[in-house]
This record gives sequence, structure tokens and C-alpha cells, in this order.
Amino acid sequence: MALTPSTMLPLGMSAPDFKLPDTNGKIVSLADFKDKTALAVIFICNHCPYVVHIRAGLAQLARDYTPRCVGIVGINSNDAKNYPADSPAKMKDEVKSAGYVFPYLYDETQAIAKAYRAACTPDIYLFDRSRRLVYRGQFDASRPGNGIAVTGKDLRAALDAVITGKNTSEFQVASIGCNIKWKAGNEPDYY
Repeated sequence: MALTPSTMLPLGMSAPDFKLPDTNGKIVSLADFKDKTALAVIFICNHCPYVVHIRAGLAQLARDYTPRCVGIVGINSNDAKNYPADSPAKMKDEVKSAGYVFPYLYDETQAIAKAYRAACTPDIYLFDRSRRLVYRGQFDASRPGNGIAVTGKDLRAALDAVITGKNTSEFQVASIGCNIKWKAGNEPDYY
């Protein structure tokens, strides 16, 4: 496991498009969230201890915010051949065991991870109604073993700001976690 921070994309950028299969094979795209006030795009996987650490909190956040016109989508871009715990079949099990109520998509080519300049799991991007990036960073300050409770405080504050039409805080802390498991020869140039 290589500890990797998020790339902290510039605020204001437009959400890159995606069309990816969910755990049932249904294609989900950026356009499917057009009626949502906010959209959180979160790069996760099944086995990363940083994702496992927040998964119950992430599932609760989704249950709390999807009724408030917020779209949430999880994307797994890991190389499933070399990391079979992140295979689409295992993703289906993860949705059930974690209690995710949002689409969990598989980015087999890793093109979407590259479009978002995703670097780690979890890597979190929040877009406003016009799909401009307003938050990128950590779920909260909790990490495996640091004794801080998982609350989703940072992402919740950003979501609340977008929902109420306020600006998100300019103080945003990079997410940190396991690096995305790139296919051999497919590593991005932004590390």
C-alpha cells in the first residue's frame, strides 16, 4: 500500500463526463444526475483500508443526502486482474455489505480516473448544480488508527454549503489513501 494524497484539482473546473457500468451492468453517466443540486464523485475500491475505514460513514452520508437532491456515485478504477478483491463481482458484494445506496461503477480502462486526475482511494470531488468543482479533499480527519471518529464532517460541510447556495470553504484538506492500482503501462503522468 502506497500512501497517496489527492491531486487537489483547481476549483471551478467542469466535471469530466463518464459512462460506466454499475454492479448490475447498467450504464450510468454524468447526464443521469442532471437534476441534482450537487454531485459527489468518489473514487473508492473494496479493499483499501482507508475506504474500509470510512465505508459505514459514506453509506450513512448517502442515506442522509440523496433525499436532499444530491447525487453520489462511487467509481472503482483499480486493476481487477492484479487486485481481484476489486473485481466487479466483488463490487456487487461490497454494495450489499457496505449498504451503499448510490451507483458503484467500474472504470475498467481507467480513463475516467485519469480524466479526474484521481490518485487515491478515497478521492472525493464535489460539483455544484452547474457541475463546477467546489470541493475536493478528505471525507473528514479520521484515518485508520488515529482515534478520530468517522463523521464525514468535511464533505458534509461542503454539501450543506452547495445545497443552501453558499460558498464552500476555501480551506480544503487533501484526501489520503491507497494509490489507485494502475494497470502496467497505464500509469498517469500526474504523480
